[in-house]
Amino acid sequence: MAVTPAKENILKRIRQALSNPVPLPFPQSEGTNSVFLPATDSLDVVFAQEFINMQGKFAFCIDEADMLQQLEQLIKGKQWSKIYCNTDKWNSTFSNTINLESCDASITGCEFLVARTGTIVMSAAQQSGRTVSVYAPIHICIAYTNQLVYDVKDALQSLKEKYTGNIPSLITFATGPSRTADIEKTLVTGVHGPKEVYCFLVEA
Repeated sequence: MAVTPAKENILKRIRQALSNPVPLPFPQSEGTNSVFLPATDSLDVVFAQEFINMQGKFAFCIDEADMLQQLEQLIKGKQWSKIYCNTDKWNSTFSNTINLESCDASITGCEFLVARTGTIVMSAAQQSGRTVSVYAPIHICIAYTNQLVYDVKDALQSLKEKYTGNIPSLITFATGPSRTADIEKTLVTGVHGPKEVYCFLVEA
């Protein structure tokens, strides 16, 4: 098929352009740098602020003994009688029911906490599995300061490093209580998951 003069002219201009590439007008637009400014406060402070802004309930604990005392006071004050926890470290201390669907509150750990968004990161690889943080009306997360990361990408990178070659089949990002505004644009909490979320952050 013969090349027409118009087509040849277009190809010539393309070859010239490729031989003299034009610098990118916005060199920072290729996704290599974060669009978010670094944290100005410590990660625990940033997480607490964002978590509370998303209607989460936060408690800082100087050690595990302090956490146990605060959590026991919360359970007693709220008169929760059925606590579900299948995490080995806390099972014998808190769990008194095996029926997740009828419990008052569930207790889990987490993979990481994302400070910038106040997000709890969980996965199917944890003992709590896929359902504990969703089915219970109240979700209580016990986390440690060494699980804090700044951004979502940091959490994903840390998960890749932790589970090299065997990424969990489910990774959950939970930011505050379940909420929806599907009905007449009215915000309603606790529709598709817990209506209250607590985070007890323990100094590690």
